[in-house]
Formats: sequence, structure tokens, C-alpha cells
Amino acid sequence: MDLKSKMEILLLTFGTIFLAELGDKTQLAVLSLSVKSKQPFWVFLGAALALSLISFLGAYLGDLLTRYIPNSIFEKVVGILFILIGIFIVVKN
Repeated sequence: MDLKSKMEILLLTFGTIFLAELGDKTQLAVLSLSVKSKQPFWVFLGAALALSLISFLGAYLGDLLTRYIPNSIFEKVVGILFILIGIFIVVKN
């Protein structure tokens, strides 16, 4: 894979995650913790480490799962899970 393709994947991932996290409960939790602790750097560092670890686990788990589950099936299952989570959130509220 050439550098251009890798950069496209990097930028697409960054943009997708950045937009998905805006106004999300994680951002609100970081805001709240920063206000409460008055230590924004340490809150940022803790949040960055946590998000990095969970992203690492997600990326490698995704790689592992696609070794055993065809990509087309995996995408459908994940899509259904997103829909079910959305329905749960709407019904819960």
C-alpha cells in the first residue's frame, strides 16, 4: 500500500471519529472532569490515553474478526447493531 492510500485512510478515520465525537458523551465527560478538577492537561492526557487504547483494541479486534468473518457479513452485523443501539436510545428516552 502506498503512502497516499495510507494518508487517505488516516484522514478519513480522523475526520469520521472527530465528527462522531463532537458533542458526544465522551466530550461532555471530559468537559465536566476538566471543570471539576481544574486540571485540563491531566484530563486531556487521561482521555487521550483511554481513547487511544479503545481505538487500538477496536482496530485490532476488527482485523482479527475479519480474518474469520467475511467483510460483507461483518458490515451487515455492525450496521444492524448500530440500528438496534439507536432504537434502544430512542425507546429509552
